[in-house]
Amino acid sequence: MPFGPLAIMVHKLTGHKGWVFFLSLLGITPLAERLGYATEQLAFYTGATVGGLLNATFGNATELIISIYALKSGMMRVVQLSLLGSILSNMLLVLGCAFFCGGLVFCKKEQVFNKASAVVNSGLLLMAVMGLLFPAVLHYTHTEVHAGKSELALSRFSSCIMLVAYAAYLFFQLKSQKETYVPLSEEENQTGDGDGHDDDDDDDVDDEAPEISKWESVIWLSIMTAWISILSEYVVDAIEGASISWGIPISFISVILLPIVGNAAEHASAIMFAMKDKLDISLGVAIGSSTQISMFGIPFCVVIGWIMGRPMDLNFQLFETATLFITVIVVAFFLQEGTSNYFKGLMLILCYLIVAASFFVHEDPNSEDEQLKT
Repeated sequence: MPFGPLAIMVHKLTGHKGWVFFLSLLGITPLAERLGYATEQLAFYTGATVGGLLNATFGNATELIISIYALKSGMMRVVQLSLLGSILSNMLLVLGCAFFCGGLVFCKKEQVFNKASAVVNSGLLLMAVMGLLFPAVLHYTHTEVHAGKSELALSRFSSCIMLVAYAAYLFFQLKSQKETYVPLSEEENQTGDGDGHDDDDDDDVDDEAPEISKWESVIWLSIMTAWISILSEYVVDAIEGASISWGIPISFISVILLPIVGNAAEHASAIMFAMKDKLDISLGVAIGSSTQISMFGIPFCVVIGWIMGRPMDLNFQLFETATLFITVIVVAFFLQEGTSNYFKGLMLILCYLIVAASFFVHEDPNSEDEQLKT
């Protein structure tokens, strides 16, 4: 927690971008975790429907706040790369660690989860890939009706469609198909043993009670969101200087380092629930968060950019779009059986290492030479 004020102090006294960026990230990490905790506490009072929305929104608040500040500064590529990195981190690293740790604890049996939820989320992620793929293909095939404008217009139209689809998904998940999907937020993991023994799970749920009051949760949410907003401005301001002083590509910082900090809360809770044999909740945290970023976070930033007058679009470039497409396909294959073990988790973690190495050697001329200087 002290690293946040220290980052501001270093910025005022020395102006060393590398240290400001590093200390700001360290300061944001515990705030992101505590934000998740406060949201969970508030969900006890609001019920499953509102609680699910709160978890989805505040779970990704850090990434969205950083993205809005980057948009304000004209750093469209940083926004695109950090949101892409958040999806990749949740799908490969967070889910992989949950499967791996859960598999080690329950190594004598195969853990199972609700396939219906996983299939719907995989479908939504593929729809998000479709939304990102067409503007990129349109750009690289030079088949735009109005060069430079059609791609942006298509991105804004697709973003509105994706936001409608996400709203319909929330209604479907929390209202129409409540009995199928509510276990993700209610912690009623009825598929844990596959033998219909639900009594123990119900006892566990009954034992859980809020640790802080409703208004304490609201106050802490407000304070931590405000503090994250302040530190996010320092992170965005120092990102280019940190890239130069460390000799690390901006694409690697945006895709790998920023999301690891933003996903601290999801990472801890997904592993914890997997080790309690509550894989439905782990899946809801990891894949649900990826779905929210891809179907809400990215289109939301396009619309916000539209309002700000920034040409934020869905053309994530071919390398990044291909990475996301392959990741979604790989994860969909791992989820199709409805079972998990430590080997599947290890494979997902190793896939993430390959992705990280790819972005470390990937040069993104669009961000360094053009948009970061606007």
